[in-house]
Amino acid sequence: MDEREKNQKHNETDEENEIIRFGAARSGSDGIFCITVIGQIEGHYALQQGSKATKYEHLLPLIVSAEENEEVKGLLVILNTVGGDVEAGLAIAELLSTMSKPTVSLVIGGGHSIGVPIAVSCRRSFIVPSATMTLHPVRITGTVLGVWQSFDYLARMQKRVTDFVVSHSDVTEEEFTRLLSNTEDMTNDVGTIIDGRAAVEAGLIDEIGGLSAALECLRGMINGTEDKK
Repeated sequence: MDEREKNQKHNETDEENEIIRFGAARSGSDGIFCITVIGQIEGHYALQQGSKATKYEHLLPLIVSAEENEEVKGLLVILNTVGGDVEAGLAIAELLSTMSKPTVSLVIGGGHSIGVPIAVSCRRSFIVPSATMTLHPVRITGTVLGVWQSFDYLARMQKRVTDFVVSHSDVTEEEFTRLLSNTEDMTNDVGTIIDGRAAVEAGLIDEIGGLSAALECLRGMINGTEDKK
């Protein structure tokens, strides 16, 4: 095996490891890097064994690497998540929204809860018709003190999420708050479950479309033929 074959084999092994460990992959000649946000978004506390999770301490360095790597021309973010840790999700969303390179998100399956800010953080967002997004107010688990400060903390955290979503999508604050506060859609909770078309109609997501549409849009941004929003 000559040196060229060895390097190719080494690169293939690195790519396989990236997919297995982080759910990330790099395409061939067009410089598109793909990352996935799946299962539950794990934050400061480790989830129990057996849970499918996206670890934010893995995802943040991957995003930085994509931004710094000259071979990467654009980033595709695929979401199928139930949500998870609010601060971890917002950290991922903020990092994606401040990238200088073209970014496109694609919601398949579900982009629930704190997955919503991640979905809208990219310059262009897509959702398949069969996907759903659950919008509900921020909640916390564990022991909660029944004092004014606890409710104020929740209200401020919710405002952080609301402000981010409104500033990175076409949904109005009034409409987003209405969807969060709906008491008629979910049997055991407050909030709203919307499908792909309803998400676009509400202004949360830019377009209905699947993988080919998302990739076409991203390639257009890279080549300068598509609006970068």
